Amino acid sequence: MNTFYISSSQINNNSACIMGDDLHHIKNVLRLKPDEKIHICNDSGTKFEATLKSYEGDKGVFELTKEIGSSESCVDITLFQGLPKSDKMDYIIQKTTELGVNSIIPVNMQFSIAKVDRNNANKLARWNKIAKEAASQSGRNIIPSVLEPINFENIIENIEKYDIVLLPYENEKLCTMKEAIRGQNYKKVAIIIGPEGGFSKVEVDLLAKHKNVKIITLGSRILRTETAGIATMAMLSYEYEL
Repeated sequence: MNTFYISSSQINNNSACIMGDDLHHIKNVLRLKPDEKIHICNDSGTKFEATLKSYEGDKGVFELTKEIGSSESCVDITLFQGLPKSDKMDYIIQKTTELGVNSIIPVNMQFSIAKVDRNNANKLARWNKIAKEAASQSGRNIIPSVLEPINFENIIENIEKYDIVLLPYENEKLCTMKEAIRGQNYKKVAIIIGPEGGFSKVEVDLLAKHKNVKIITLGSRILRTETAGIATMAMLSYEYEL
């Protein structure tokens, strides 16, 4: 069942209104008819089953028939993604959203080939649209945020706010995901993925100085940047049963 996201201001008692692009999708793509159902999430992450009552001008009116349990986990996961080339970021956002990431932060790293600055509003808007579509498709209660690109140094400035920071690194051979999180009930987790060129030794050494950073192996094979974050999210989901 399709999921749509609205603000709490669009809900009045047991009635909700949907407008704009979402209404166009409901009316002209899904061709939803009165008495057919969708899921609606408010900006607090509460999900409802909703029944279309009518189309009234530029809005669709829905009755909220019941509240549905959350598909979100208690683990807040941030992905710091070294900027990849081409449209690989689109794929990374889509798949990690499906796997339960809460926020995605593109990072300019030493070996990043692609560079994106904070002023590229169009690209950031497109990335957030991809996150919204993936969240809807996968039945998420929230839409992950894709934030403005940062430089590597900005990770270091904020690293202490995470319970654990997972750093998949091709030169690590011993510490696995399971060993890194075994017996721990982490609530705030960060994952740092390098770009196509990988991490520089300087970047790894800077991160390794922090006690909450765990350098891990994802196995005997070297994964592409667009695969590594997805694989890490999948392993984390398995270990924590997210």
